[in-house]
Amino acid sequence: MDILQTLVLALVQGVTEFLPISSSAHLILVPVLTGWPDQGLAFDVAVHLGTLAAVVVYFRHELVRMAVAGLGSLRGRRDADSRLAWAVVLGTLPVVFFGLIGKSFIETELRGPIVIALTAIVFGLVLWWADARGARCRDEFSIGWREALIVGFAQALALIPGTSRSGITITAGLMLGLTREAAARFSFLLSIPTLLASNVLVGRDLLASEAPVDWMGLALGALVAGVSAYACIRVFIALLARTGMLPYVIYRLVLGVVLLWVFW
Repeated sequence: MDILQTLVLALVQGVTEFLPISSSAHLILVPVLTGWPDQGLAFDVAVHLGTLAAVVVYFRHELVRMAVAGLGSLRGRRDADSRLAWAVVLGTLPVVFFGLIGKSFIETELRGPIVIALTAIVFGLVLWWADARGARCRDEFSIGWREALIVGFAQALALIPGTSRSGITITAGLMLGLTREAAARFSFLLSIPTLLASNVLVGRDLLASEAPVDWMGLALGALVAGVSAYACIRVFIALLARTGMLPYVIYRLVLGVVLLWVFW
């Protein structure tokens, strides 16, 4: 990979990871549309580590409180932070399970532009409906174990490229009556163990590979992805109350239609 491809793909990963428009779809589409070679497993791991670092840094204070409260709950001391911590744990289980059993099929059969186009359109419309009809009256601390699993099973759908992990989990949160900001915060907190599990799975494949590694390129990709992802989280949450989900819905619909026009 040359430096231009590294910068573009890292920036794409950083900007799209936490917006409801599907980072995996864009990482698949950019090489298809530009004719660039596939970036490879090592680069995917690097940029996902960058975005993982970004969300951990952004929510560092919340994560400390949740970790302390979660451990305290094992001794019977339960509060809002411990409930949120266990909700994140429960919400992660479905995507880990389905990721383990469906990884090979998804990587070989569901990475095409037509699949991305259809999921972008369908789940974009579902996001619009949830944003328009949701009660938007609850915060993330009110999530119970059943609701955490509902959001978790929704997150498992994001294994299909084009669905968008943040998009489908925010959609589920809105359907459960969360405010836009609460749905986004829970989605981003849920991304931490999910990104970690994804990196472990992909990293396992990387360790088995004998391909040469460009360590400087990986470091640059991780840095650009991390910085852009951190900025994206801050801007997205700050603007969410004013913009709602409509701009992202429109983008998804336009993207899906263009892909169908080009690749059908």
